Amino acid sequence: MTDRDVQNGDTSAHQQLQEALQEQYLQPLEEFEVGQLIEGTVIQTGPETTFVDIGYKSEGRVPTEEFDDPPQVGDAVEVVLLNKETLGGGVVVSKRKADEKRFWKELKDAFQEHKPVEGTVARAIKGGFEIDLGHKLRAFNPISKMDVRRVDNPDEYVGLRSKFYVERVYSENRVNIVLSRRDYIEEEASKRKKEFFEHVEIGDVVEGTVKSFTSFGAFVDLGGFDGLLHINDMSWGHVNRPKDYVKRGQKLALKVIRMDHENQKINLSLKHLTEDPWNHFEEKYNTEMVVKGKVTKLTDFGAFIELEEGIEGLAHISELSWVKRVDHPKELLKVGDEVETKILDYDVPAGRVSLGLKQVLPNPWDTMNQKYPEGMRLTRKVKKLTNAGAFVELEEGIDGFLHVDDLSWTKRHKHPSAMLEEGQEIECMVIQTDPDHHNIRLGMKQLSEDPWESLKKAYPERSIIEGEVTNITDFGVFVRVQGGVEGLINKSQLADPREMPFEKAVEKINVGDKVRAVVTELNAGRQKLSLSVRELSRQEQRQEMQKYIGDEDGSTFTLGDMLKDKEST
Repeated sequence: MTDRDVQNGDTSAHQQLQEALQEQYLQPLEEFEVGQLIEGTVIQTGPETTFVDIGYKSEGRVPTEEFDDPPQVGDAVEVVLLNKETLGGGVVVSKRKADEKRFWKELKDAFQEHKPVEGTVARAIKGGFEIDLGHKLRAFNPISKMDVRRVDNPDEYVGLRSKFYVERVYSENRVNIVLSRRDYIEEEASKRKKEFFEHVEIGDVVEGTVKSFTSFGAFVDLGGFDGLLHINDMSWGHVNRPKDYVKRGQKLALKVIRMDHENQKINLSLKHLTEDPWNHFEEKYNTEMVVKGKVTKLTDFGAFIELEEGIEGLAHISELSWVKRVDHPKELLKVGDEVETKILDYDVPAGRVSLGLKQVLPNPWDTMNQKYPEGMRLTRKVKKLTNAGAFVELEEGIDGFLHVDDLSWTKRHKHPSAMLEEGQEIECMVIQTDPDHHNIRLGMKQLSEDPWESLKKAYPERSIIEGEVTNITDFGVFVRVQGGVEGLINKSQLADPREMPFEKAVEKINVGDKVRAVVTELNAGRQKLSLSVRELSRQEQRQEMQKYIGDEDGSTFTLGDMLKDKEST
């Protein structure tokens, strides 16, 4: 073999080696297709370009901005082949396209396998929300499918990152994806609620967030499902409004006090995290003790007063004042007032305390007999008129009562307004003081002597009296006599009916005429005066007869004298 043959042989072997190497490099790339998802490894990074080894003679080039986080050499990465050869001999790949391709696969799997996807509420639109799923992909979540509660302010959801279930994926002219956040929330809540009832027991302490309020308490979110914190379980003390004790969004530790497995209801308590203050009541309090408290509530029947948190007593309306008639506690108290009160009674098992405000002060009725003795004359103002009489204010909180029958000895009034008016200053007399029943009786007529008693002394029965006719009725004639006392001449006593009927006799009498009559009955206690003109006529007749049969010198001629005359003849 010549040197030339050797040289020619070397050239042929080199050529074959080059062809083999070229085939080795080209073969893997020929197996790839444009758009194919390829796994690679980061071999070099830069601010603008990242190089990825995809198993080809040339590295794939990826814009660094396509990475969410700065890539590191050695990181595994998936890319999509965009171009096998460029003019510069490189291979063009895209991580972003690979992410989109992989995400679409995950989205379809999520739809078919009922798995959640993550997204961010981009904006509120008509009928619902636009959700950013990433990879330049937007979906629609109807407003009715956004939350388990009513959505009143859509804007408060914008920017929210959450999980959603894929309800529909379809394409006509463009891709449409419909999501439901509510279905995801309800399903997760159902799982957590099931776990709660399986693992939590009554007496356990759980954490929750105040979600909403009602008049009877607050609903607490325990992780997608609610428990009820009743107003009575917020504090051992008195709670008027739930909002005054807990705040929306407030995180609380709560004790589970009731679990209804059948109806899936949970009752929670704040107060049961602390000991019941009634357990130590008798160590701190006893009857007749004067204590300080705060007015928490006013009702028609009294005032509730808190002695300490959880210990609340009732001061009945009758225990608020010794002297003032209280129609409602608000006349003396208001919620929040600090007051001194006396413990009158208590019942620890029932959780009741009876309190008194007036007992802290001396009882003015204890000295009322000395202050307003019977017979005392007073000048005071009429406070109030009633059908039965008038209330007269003796001092602040102390009224005396002037009955309508005690206005006048001689006149009967149906209503005190006939003589009095409210605000009028009058003179009166104390006629009875009764401290036990908190009653003082007053009178006006007692300021003067009883004309009935005077009349009885001056004109005993059978005596003759003169008066003035004041009224003529079908049953008789009224006559006013001494002291303004009015008496009645009954129709049968005006004249002898056998001699003259009443109707004819009364024709001779007019109102204002002076008449004389005999007192037939005078009852000062009943204020009754009965008079008789008929009896007066009889008396006068008897007097005339005595004059007729008497002797000339005026001596009385008796029946005995007549008998003596007969014997002498």
